[in-house]
Amino acid sequence: MSGVKLLGINGSPASRRVEWALKIKGVEYEFIEEDLQNKSQLLLESNPVYKKIPVLLHNGKPIAESLVIIEYIDEVFEGPCILPKDPYDRAIARFWAKFLDEKCLPAVWKALWSQGEEHEEDKKEAYEVLKVLDNELKDKKFFGGDGIGFVDIAANFVGFWIGIVEEATGVVLVTSENFPNFCAWRNKYLNCDQVKENMPSREMLLGYFKSRVQAVANGPK
Repeated sequence: MSGVKLLGINGSPASRRVEWALKIKGVEYEFIEEDLQNKSQLLLESNPVYKKIPVLLHNGKPIAESLVIIEYIDEVFEGPCILPKDPYDRAIARFWAKFLDEKCLPAVWKALWSQGEEHEEDKKEAYEVLKVLDNELKDKKFFGGDGIGFVDIAANFVGFWIGIVEEATGVVLVTSENFPNFCAWRNKYLNCDQVKENMPSREMLLGYFKSRVQAVANGPK
C-alpha cells in the first residue's frame, strides 16, 4: 500500500508513537511538520473535531488520535504484530494504553509544572498513578512481556519525556526508591535500540522545556 502521510510534530510523543508503528511495519510515509500556532488547512480539514496532531492520511483518508492510528496501522499493513493476537491480551493492552493517556500523563504533567500550594497535592496524585504502573511492571521486562509492544509504544512519554522535563523544571517525581519496577523498565527501555531509533533529540527537547521554564519564571507573578 502507498499514499501514507503523517501530520505531526517532531518533538511530540503522540507523533512519535505513530512513526514508531509505521517503522515496525516497514511502511514508507511522508512526514508533514505542523505549526500548532498556525495550523495548516490540511490539518483542520483532516481532523475537524479535535484540530490536533497526529493525523494519518492513508490514500487521502484521515485517521486521528495516536492510539487509534496505531491500531489501524497494525490491522492494515503487513509486518510484525504490534498488539497481541489473543483477544484478552489485546483488551488488556488497550486498557493500559488508555490508563497512560487518560490518568498517568495528565497527572504527571501537572505535577511537573504546578507551583505553590497545589504542587504537593499534584505530586501526590502523580505518585499514585506511577505506583500503579510500578505494580503492573513487577516481574516484567516490558509491558508487552519480553519485547516491546503496544503499551510500551504508548508509554513513550513516561519512558523518555518525563526525565527531560524533570531536568528542565527541577521537579523530581521518579526515583528507584519509590518506583523500582518502573525505573528498571525505563532503564531497559531507554537502552533498547528500537526505542533509541524512535525518539527525538534529547538536547532539542531539553532546550525547549528549559525555555518554557524561563518563560514561566518571567511571566506575570
